[in-house]
Amino acid sequence: MSASTRSSRGAVPATTSRDVMTGKGPNTSESPAPEKASLEGKGLVTQSLEAGRKLFAGPCEFMRGVVDLDGLPPISAPEIAFAGRSNVGKSSLVNALTGRSTLARTSNTPGRTQQLNFFALGQPEQPALVLVDLPGYGYARETKATVAAWTRLVMDYLRGRTSLRRVIVLIDARHGLKENDHETMKLLDTAAVSYQVVLTKTDKLKPGELAQRLEEVKAGVRRHVAAHPTVIATSSVKGEGIAELRAEIAGLADPQAIGYKAREQ
Repeated sequence: MSASTRSSRGAVPATTSRDVMTGKGPNTSESPAPEKASLEGKGLVTQSLEAGRKLFAGPCEFMRGVVDLDGLPPISAPEIAFAGRSNVGKSSLVNALTGRSTLARTSNTPGRTQQLNFFALGQPEQPALVLVDLPGYGYARETKATVAAWTRLVMDYLRGRTSLRRVIVLIDARHGLKENDHETMKLLDTAAVSYQVVLTKTDKLKPGELAQRLEEVKAGVRRHVAAHPTVIATSSVKGEGIAELRAEIAGLADPQAIGYKAREQ
């Protein structure tokens, strides 16, 4: 499958917290004139945030856990997968996005997610989006054979799932991009799978440290051809960046299934 088949919408052209993170804004060549951005951009951001709020405020149900490709559910909606090193805060972020404290299991022991977990967002008969929680990489108290089996399952899913719209690659803000993150991103590049980097646990850093980390991560992301240019910083504890990430994900869902219709500008 070509990269264009799984390409997705870019960031909204307005001065938001995401613009600061990516270095985009009304004074760049990609954006409209400052006066126009201040009028039109604000409406676009509001619509995007409201679509994200509505999507994640609706029903969210666990569908199934999958340990082999034969167990994959039938394709029913666009899928967004979450990947990251073990203990990156993946389950906490999924819970924060959905506003449910126990939807995805969290643990102080890294490597607890040992299967592909599917969650349907929206009405069960016609979900707007399916979230896929992938096993963490980089740590597991399991045999090498078991870890290798998980890795094969994840990579087979990523390469072959036609409904996969984007992978959210989570990076612990305290540590930044590590070698196994780059290895995962290279695999996604090779498989032509669109992915987006999201920082977690930003509440653990001081503002100056976070700004420096964002610059470092953005520089690392530019090395990868399939990476989405927008980097979003989040904190599941303080709720920072959650609304922006919801809006980004909602842009990949079926608008009719969300039940949200943007107002005319």
